[in-house]
Amino acid sequence: MPRESFDRQLRGLEHEVLILGSMVASAVERAIVALREPNGPLAELVIAGDTPIDLLAKRIEERALLLIAMQQPMASDLRMIAGVIAIAAELERIGDYAEGIATLALRGLDEPPLKPLIDLPLMASMAVDMLRRCLEAFINCDAEAARDIWDEDDAIDLLQGRIYRDLLACMADQPGAIERGTRLLWISHNVERVADRVTNICERIIFVCEGSSSAFAAPPAYASALESPSRLRRVDSML
Repeated sequence: MPRESFDRQLRGLEHEVLILGSMVASAVERAIVALREPNGPLAELVIAGDTPIDLLAKRIEERALLLIAMQQPMASDLRMIAGVIAIAAELERIGDYAEGIATLALRGLDEPPLKPLIDLPLMASMAVDMLRRCLEAFINCDAEAARDIWDEDDAIDLLQGRIYRDLLACMADQPGAIERGTRLLWISHNVERVADRVTNICERIIFVCEGSSSAFAAPPAYASALESPSRLRRVDSML
């Protein structure tokens, strides 16, 4: 295969990753809107949209493997193709989280809100912003930007800790609202996992760009997020 053809196909894979990333970012945003409004048709649209996400992720993997088989790339080219496969898989899982949020939103359409949704949409907005910027870092092979985005997961984890604590307090005060509160806990978990998947993508970007995996500090323990008011105040200053 001529080099020009290989480069063209590799750029095509990168472009499809960006399309997939845009699809899953929009899915998360729409799922949160469906929860907040609430909006049943929008939630159903998000659920239906998971199939095209799955199909595109599978197409990317198949094309990437075919390119490896035909070209037998080395060094940076092989890292890029491996990165495309890994990132597509992470994006597909983010799409699953969006589908899960939409499914839970549908279950609460006819119920009064447990509490005003403020921190949860904020956390989702932060996670989606991380996702969109990490895709830019991927296409620009910007390892430093990927490191900066990885660091932002700390704020997401701490914000989830505050949401968790607030929801437990609401459920303690309103025993009849335990089911609603539990659904919101699961939704906040899904949003937090979106950010975790973004950090995985950031780590893959660094490997693609630099050829080695940098050592990352372990994210803060979830329990410490609940028990450390000073860290929560620091997150407040970042929001």
